[in-house]
Amino acid sequence: MVKSICIYCASSNQIPGKYFQAARELGKLMGQQGITLVNGAGNMGLMQAAADACMEAGGKTIGIIPEFMIAEGWDHKGMTEIIPTSNMHTRQEQMMLLSDAAIVLAGGFGTMAEFCELVTWKQLGLYLKPIIVLNTDGFYNPLFECMRKASNDNFLRKEHMETFIAASTPQEALRLAMETPLWDRSVRRFAKI
Repeated sequence: MVKSICIYCASSNQIPGKYFQAARELGKLMGQQGITLVNGAGNMGLMQAAADACMEAGGKTIGIIPEFMIAEGWDHKGMTEIIPTSNMHTRQEQMMLLSDAAIVLAGGFGTMAEFCELVTWKQLGLYLKPIIVLNTDGFYNPLFECMRKASNDNFLRKEHMETFIAASTPQEALRLAMETPLWDRSVRRFAKI
C-alpha cells in the first residue's frame, strides 16, 4: 500500500502558472487521501506549492534537505518534518527510502538528474517502486523523444522504457502511483544491452 510519495520538482518561482496549478492540485489530492508528501524541503517553486497544498488539505509532509541548503535559508520551515542530510547523495537516497512511489513534475537539471537516477536504479533492480512522470502540457516530450532515440539505437532496451509511466493530470499521476505494481527485480538481467 502506498502511504508516502516523493515529489520531484522545480524550486523556481519564475515558471508558468500551469505548473504551479498542477503541483498544488497534486499536493491537495495527496493531503485529502492521507498520503504523506516527501520532497526536497525547498521553500520556493513547485516544491513549496505542493507541500503547502498537501498540508492545507490536512496532509503530512517530510522534507529532506542538505545542511548547506539550510544554511542558505532555502528550507521550508513549515513542513511537518525536516530531515537534514550531509550531502545531495544522501538526500536522494533518503527520499527514495522514505517513499513508496515517486512522481516527477516539471523541473530543471536537479529534477531531471533525480529522475534519471531513479530510472537507472530501477533498471538495475535497486529501486522497485512506481515512478510516474506528470507530463504537464507535454513538458517532458523532448526528453521522452531522446529516450526513444537511445532505445532505437540500442543504448537502452525496450524494457528500460517501461521503468516509468507518463501521466497527463495530477489525478492520473496519483492513481498510477497507487495502482502500479512493484517492479520485478529479475529485470536486472536486462541491464546489460
